[in-house]
Amino acid sequence: MHEIIFYVFPVQNFIDLGLYQCGWERCEPGHSYGPAKRNHYLFHYVISGTGRLMADDSAGITHNFDIRGGQGFLIFPGQTNTYMADISAPWEYTWLEFDGLRVKQAIDLSGLSPEKPVYHSRAAMDGQKIQDEMLYIVKNREEGPLCLIGHLYLFLDLLSRSAQDSRKTDQNKLRDFYIREAIAYVENNYQSDISVEDIADTIGLNRSYFGKIFRNTVGTSPQQFLMNYRMVKATELLQDSHLSVNEIGIAVGYPNQMRFSRAFKNIYGVPPREWRNSNRIVN
Repeated sequence: MHEIIFYVFPVQNFIDLGLYQCGWERCEPGHSYGPAKRNHYLFHYVISGTGRLMADDSAGITHNFDIRGGQGFLIFPGQTNTYMADISAPWEYTWLEFDGLRVKQAIDLSGLSPEKPVYHSRAAMDGQKIQDEMLYIVKNREEGPLCLIGHLYLFLDLLSRSAQDSRKTDQNKLRDFYIREAIAYVENNYQSDISVEDIADTIGLNRSYFGKIFRNTVGTSPQQFLMNYRMVKATELLQDSHLSVNEIGIAVGYPNQMRFSRAFKNIYGVPPREWRNSNRIVN
């Protein structure tokens, strides 16, 4: 019998780590999904049964992975994939779709990659803990967003530490210092007309080198991070303030309303005014 629990997380204003959707499913024999691509990271933990993942590596070459209960698999943003339940022993799994500033570093520590997307825990207890955290999020949607994001942090910590191929924490303290300083500068100055050059100058690095270490650590360019940060702040104001769209654009560093609306639409798919009409918090 096919059974499924699924829901989309209602709040997406978490920059470090955000949840997009989650669920649980007991699949019918041969049930498949894909081929498809995701915009964010998507992790499945297989509770029981077996199935197959077909996913492209970094070079676009498709590989097949047979996965059983007690294992998991990670789908990366932009990766083409298909997964299918076994005919005789279809799998039951739970999943989380997530992304954010802290995710790439944690995934790197786990040792998972497009070439090696299958999660094997070092100990059975570790896999059980991951399953418990995931199912807590799936089954407790009535809890507040901060509670569920807290459990998402616990899940990501377990994933990064318990995978068989997990790596030791990066000891490059100087690089981490530069990234923290860059992020702090954005947090304190996003309202102003700042640029990537301003950020690099503030922390004392060449722009090219700064862009390289930022992308390698955070998983996105400094320019994209700055825009994403501003847009998250804009959604907060659109939801819970009486400021006009033009005033909100100015408040997040876009004195030109047309430029603000264009940037907002690039991120959320709709103009800020339309987004506000659908997401406004009624006081």
